[in-house]
Amino acid sequence: MSRRKPASQEEAKTRVVSINPATMEVIGEMPMSTPEDVKQAIRAAQKAFGGWARLGVAARAQYLLRARDYILDHMDDVTTTISMDTGKPMVEALNAEVMVVVDLITQYAKRAVRLLEDDPLPLTNPVIRMTKSSKIVYQPLGVVSVVSPWNYPFSLAMSGIIFALLAGNTVVFKPSTEVAVVGKKIEEIFTKGAVLPAGVLNMIVAAGSSVGTAIFEPPVQKIVFTGSTAVGKWIQQVAAKHFIPTVMELGGKDPMIVLDDADLEMASSGAVWGAFTNCGQVCSSVERVYVARSIYDRFVQLVEAKTKKLRIGSGLDFGVDMGPMISLDQLGVVENQVMDAIAKGAKVVTGGKRPEHLNGYFYEPTVLTQVNHDMKVMRDETFGPVLPIMPFEAEDEAVQLANDSIYGLTASVWTRDRSRAESIARRIQAGTVAVNDHAYTYGLPETPWQGMKESGTGVSHSDRGLLEFVYPQHLHLDHSPAIMKRRLWWYPYSKEAYEIQKMATDAFARTKNLPRFLANAFLNGKYRKTLF
Repeated sequence: MSRRKPASQEEAKTRVVSINPATMEVIGEMPMSTPEDVKQAIRAAQKAFGGWARLGVAARAQYLLRARDYILDHMDDVTTTISMDTGKPMVEALNAEVMVVVDLITQYAKRAVRLLEDDPLPLTNPVIRMTKSSKIVYQPLGVVSVVSPWNYPFSLAMSGIIFALLAGNTVVFKPSTEVAVVGKKIEEIFTKGAVLPAGVLNMIVAAGSSVGTAIFEPPVQKIVFTGSTAVGKWIQQVAAKHFIPTVMELGGKDPMIVLDDADLEMASSGAVWGAFTNCGQVCSSVERVYVARSIYDRFVQLVEAKTKKLRIGSGLDFGVDMGPMISLDQLGVVENQVMDAIAKGAKVVTGGKRPEHLNGYFYEPTVLTQVNHDMKVMRDETFGPVLPIMPFEAEDEAVQLANDSIYGLTASVWTRDRSRAESIARRIQAGTVAVNDHAYTYGLPETPWQGMKESGTGVSHSDRGLLEFVYPQHLHLDHSPAIMKRRLWWYPYSKEAYEIQKMATDAFARTKNLPRFLANAFLNGKYRKTLF
């Protein structure tokens, strides 16, 4: 769905209209892909796969480096496009989107060459080792579908595309229609900047209701999806019918635990940034805070004061700290959760409404106290600028509260005691737990991004993330001399074959018997016929 109401239902089926959610200005229109367009994109990717895979990692990396250089040469244009299509501040568009992609390409254009080299496997059986060798070769999978969201439309989309292409796969890319203009910018980077061969990257513009299941079925061999848990479950069901593996980053309800010895100035600043960056529309944002009772009041005071200083407005204004929400629908989700919390006894410390002086999809950064786990705002993903704060009495209670969720993406622990922090972090059910920081590690290409429970499956970023896009094929090679016509385990079976295998079992378990076994196997005529 587009954010501007189409002129008619017919227009909604055929065109995507993008607006700046801060100004309501139309910034682009493009045709909606038809079901035939989707099939054509998949066919093109399938046709291009063989040639792209045969290029080798180093040659493919050069294409990616050209894409990186195009981004660097057009950095202001790329950053402005992201800010206009999402409403986020220019600083966030640069450091959380553009810089992440540039760093990812720079690191892995070199690193992928080494990571995807053939990997010899040591064989411990001395007799087998004399005539055999094994290695893992990393084969590309084929066509990969990358379905990306609207909250970080550049970095999240590019992360999947970059690793898929480096590994030798071809891509069908579907951006969210909320941010189709950013999707077109990505397509431009690869067509004009990298000058990819035809069919290697194929973009489609389609809403979930119209795309069908084609990009989640064969010949697609891998699915990369970032979005809601509900949609992720539906895609997983489709993929499971064909045993297609997936990498999914889904919902989050990420906790922040502030211990009694925490630096309150730092922790309160971290909470405000972690909750309100990108207007809270971050899968790893601080969505609930648990604070030691002894420091609770002071922590709330600091958070309130810092939240009230945040400047709200158009992301194109460099004096703005927080932009709008992406859509009226998402704004409604946030309002519903805040009203539910208030109805159940929560107190609004600051915020809690739309600012009257702004026309876009804005909502004031909101701090809530007197919250509990009966409220939606403490259970359901908010994905908006709301920060609920709850006290705890003991560490065990804090850990229990943090783990009381169907989600497990990221979390944070705030304390001056590193050993205490690590002890608690190891007990938290989350893919990433940070100490004295929160939410930012997706910006580190070398660290894994992963969720547990209903926050996702598979890994993005890091060496493990790259290996998601290859099949580790085992090659077992024979180096036997031409005179050796048989293998010890082949037909015909015999008493001699049994005896020599019994000796082998004993020899390999007790290496002191190995010389005797080798002498018997290769010098004793009674046994030689089992081998030659």
